[in-house]
Amino acid sequence: MKTAFFVAAALALATPVLAQAPEQPNVRLSLDWAFQGPQSVFTYAAEKGFFRQEGLNVTIDRGMGSGDTVTRIASGAYDMGFGDINPMIKFSAENPGRELTAVYIAYEQAALAVMTLKRTGITNLKQLEGRKLGAPTVDAGRQMFPALVQAQKLDPAKIEWVTMNAPLREPMLYRGEVDAITGFITSGIFSLKALGAKDEDIVTFRYREFGVDVYSSAIYTTQDFAAKNPRTVAAMVRAINRGMKESILNPREAAASLKTRDQLVDLALEYDRLLLSLRELVMTPHTLANGMSDVREDKMRENIRIVNEAFEVKNSTLTPGKVFTDRFLPPKAERMLPQLGS
Repeated sequence: MKTAFFVAAALALATPVLAQAPEQPNVRLSLDWAFQGPQSVFTYAAEKGFFRQEGLNVTIDRGMGSGDTVTRIASGAYDMGFGDINPMIKFSAENPGRELTAVYIAYEQAALAVMTLKRTGITNLKQLEGRKLGAPTVDAGRQMFPALVQAQKLDPAKIEWVTMNAPLREPMLYRGEVDAITGFITSGIFSLKALGAKDEDIVTFRYREFGVDVYSSAIYTTQDFAAKNPRTVAAMVRAINRGMKESILNPREAAASLKTRDQLVDLALEYDRLLLSLRELVMTPHTLANGMSDVREDKMRENIRIVNEAFEVKNSTLTPGKVFTDRFLPPKAERMLPQLGS
């Protein structure tokens, strides 16, 4: 049931958003990762002119991991970010008074996973003990791994972490230099396939299937930016929401918009990546019934608890209303999703 847990945060941010020109038309948006299928929602929105129609001039840059995106937004290097919400929650819990605020939840289901190859012989998470697990330090899967450790009662002292730059993560697993990796299913699975791995060779442990049922990628910003630029934030959310819906209707066109960033992109691969993100992370039963970014207080409260316990955040005062506000969302009718196109 919809609750009013956002109200306090909404009142604290600013007066009601008016349908006027954005206060700050030039917006710097940091994504979470490379320009791949899931990120085509943003390149498609730009190509279709959705940002421009809102009076916005948006610079969209690739990310290097959701943890790095949090740093970019908190430091002011970028105005708004798209990335896994859990590193954002961790930052906000550890930095009272500097909390970041999510304004649109794109992935109702978590994309986090441990991925390995069948040849390693790893068939359950307990078998990660005594093995090498690889990821960049800013990878959301690695940052949230302590939650998986708690949920599955793993011994972290028996797991050796290998840190690498983002582009080397899947190649190192494929070459046998690590035994497993963490990351998003949309990045890891398809990058392994691009290297030559078959579907039947890839073993995937989705966090949400092993006790870590949390929200995932969201649009967020600083409370200061939202308070000073409410019309800008609302305009960004409207444009991104349109981009999401249009990407669902026309996923091939959406994936093709990646050509504006990389002429050599493998469109078939990125189309499949986009479809996985839409089917599994965006178009969940809850979202199909209630619309995009319909956040449940009970799930968000549990999400905060999981993050606090995983990172041993003491005396956290973080509440659902500080993590997410719905005041910048378009009406529910505009957030209902169409049927998936081909």
